[in-house]
Amino acid sequence: MNIREILAANLKRYRRERGVSQEELAHLAEIDRTYISSLERCQYAASIEVVDRLAKALGVQTSILLVPLEEKQ
Repeated sequence: MNIREILAANLKRYRRERGVSQEELAHLAEIDRTYISSLERCQYAASIEVVDRLAKALGVQTSILLVPLEEKQ
């Protein structure tokens, strides 16, 4: 799994766990909703600043969005 796939999986997982839509997350992180969708589909690479804003909006540590699920268990 590459870093884009890891970010996509974690972003989708934590967003859904918190019951937040892509639109709500986009608003909280001050990012366009279509960009969130593209990140979740591995179409774009996010800058570290964007990853940080997404993590803060989701209430998680930034680093957790970049750790493969297998390593969290």
